[in-house]
Amino acid sequence: MIIENNNVVTLNYILHTIEENGEKQFVEQTTTENPLTFLFGVGMMLPKFEENIAGLQQGDKISFDLAAADAYGERDDRAIAQLPADMFKDLGLPSLGDVLPLQDNQGNQFRAVVVDVTPEAVIADLNHPMAGKTLSFDIEILNVRPATQEELAHGHAHGIDGTHGH
Repeated sequence: MIIENNNVVTLNYILHTIEENGEKQFVEQTTTENPLTFLFGVGMMLPKFEENIAGLQQGDKISFDLAAADAYGERDDRAIAQLPADMFKDLGLPSLGDVLPLQDNQGNQFRAVVVDVTPEAVIADLNHPMAGKTLSFDIEILNVRPATQEELAHGHAHGIDGTHGH
């Protein structure tokens, strides 16, 4: 079965970023015991990621790069927030490099990285951690199956066999 819309895809990947000097920097990888399983074609994955694996089938392997514009976008130097230090009085001030879970007025959750801490404020970078980076993927397709009616109704995969992961 080939990868197309409304199929559940299970794959392993190795992700690197390509640095400005051209060298690859390891980011993360899945394992056969803990692969990535997702419902293809419903907007869960980066569009260019899906474009690169569309039409593949179980056992296929592919490597591809995604430019920043096709991944998490370019860095926006204006995407910096000054959060009042008293916001952290109950938890204590975070440290440089800490990742803060934040939520906007619409309830959307996102993460910010602490780039500076002063007695008055915590300065957080709101860019996605992968913004401005070229992503390099090595992919192996482990399984492709039709989504169940329940998965289609829920809009996400329920695991490699469709019975778990709600």
